[in-house]
Amino acid sequence: MSGSKGSTGLPALVIGEALVDVITGPNGSRRSHPGGSPANVALGLGRLGHPVRLATRVGHDDFGRLIRQHLEDSGVELSPGSVVDTVTSTATAALDATGAARYTFDITWALSATDEEALRDGPPTHVHTGSIATALSPGAEQVLDALHTLRTSATISYDPNVRPALLRSADRERERERVKQLVTVSDVVKASEEDLAWLHPGEDIDKTAARWARNGPALIVVTRGEDGARAWWRNGCQDIAPVPVRVVDTVGAGDAFMAGLISRLLHAGLLGGGPGAEAATARRALRAATATDRLPAALGDALVSAARAAALTCAREGADPPATEELGM
Repeated sequence: MSGSKGSTGLPALVIGEALVDVITGPNGSRRSHPGGSPANVALGLGRLGHPVRLATRVGHDDFGRLIRQHLEDSGVELSPGSVVDTVTSTATAALDATGAARYTFDITWALSATDEEALRDGPPTHVHTGSIATALSPGAEQVLDALHTLRTSATISYDPNVRPALLRSADRERERERVKQLVTVSDVVKASEEDLAWLHPGEDIDKTAARWARNGPALIVVTRGEDGARAWWRNGCQDIAPVPVRVVDTVGAGDAFMAGLISRLLHAGLLGGGPGAEAATARRALRAATATDRLPAALGDALVSAARAAALTCAREGADPPATEELGM
């Protein structure tokens, strides 16, 4: 497996949950797939040819073995300490007639002491995190601390991927503050319309995205389901047209979008760091690319590729992101 153009060839690092999606259909069908938003992003990056490491938490049980094999088959390396003596987490996704999923969770999230130590060794080129890993204590606090440390040697992407089934309305203010901190430390943020609506009920989504773009990241992308996506940066915004597809289910589509976006930005040298000043160099390049009111071709291509990756994932069961040859780009 080769490294990305514009990077040192050191692995990208994804921090976050890996679990098993137990998917139930409107007709009573039931099937199990490895999942977890960060694990899906790591899987997508591996299939797109990037050296990638996942810092996560899985057990020695059958579900844990299923996840490990699934990830290893696509070139994802687990960080030391990711396999622990615990039950592997699950998410039950109830699909409606349109293929949209509603989730309930049985999950514990924390980084092991071994994983925390490993994060300080062999700096990655790029770090991605999000979802439950950035919302559920005690792991959420560990992740934020890790990002502050790793930011000196790597660029950062973040997807809040809010899970209301794990959060009460009373938690909204606390989660809003946590998301704000994570947005501020990130270079690229992807969120869904549903994320922004839950975090800031009653506020115009475009207003929220524009504010985020002024508070740290060079690029904000809001996915809009069948309406495609919209990218925001300090000086403007641009719509990304949806890719027509016959939807089987939407499980993992946002994660495939994220992996496709990170991949193309790594190839363009707009993300990726490593020893010395390389992270700062990529960060400056991304800032320069979003310094005008129109996105340059490299960013436009990255967004189109991300939309295509999401569409291909929607066309098949479960979180099954495409490989490079399937994107045809």
